Amino acid sequence: MRIEAALALGGNLGDPVAAFAAALRGLRDHPSIMLRALSSVYRTPPWGKTDQPEFLNMAALVETTLAPEDLLALCLELERAGGRERGERWGPRTLDIDILTYGEQAIDRPGLQLPHPRIAERAFVLAPLAEIMTERLIGGRAVKDLLEAVQNETIRRDSAATDRLKALVAS
Repeated sequence: MRIEAALALGGNLGDPVAAFAAALRGLRDHPSIMLRALSSVYRTPPWGKTDQPEFLNMAALVETTLAPEDLLALCLELERAGGRERGERWGPRTLDIDILTYGEQAIDRPGLQLPHPRIAERAFVLAPLAEIMTERLIGGRAVKDLLEAVQNETIRRDSAATDRLKALVAS
């Protein structure tokens, strides 16, 4: 059975667009995953730890037959392949991949909480997610409504990065 899952990708070190593209190709090429939709790329200010470069963020919608733990393991593997080194919390990174939703499931286990526990307070996650899952309910509220509640004018679509990402993923 295929489950729809939403992923958030972010990064602010090196070339995040190339890191996103490599991760998306890794997802696309995995036999248990189908890429369904990609959001635009957004430029966003850092969150949590603010003395670092701005981030690029995007969202991807996939269908998968992987169990949630296996999808998480794949995301962590793709992060490592993208040069991710885990340092300080909310610190700079080459690539971060978070599972935002996994079907309608609510999961609360060590290392895996779904829907993502801080999704409703993060405009940098909701802006790209709203492009591909506008009406999806999370915590009883549509993504577009969650975004309206935390909308932030410092989060802006990056057309050039989006076009570059599309070209890199297609190659």
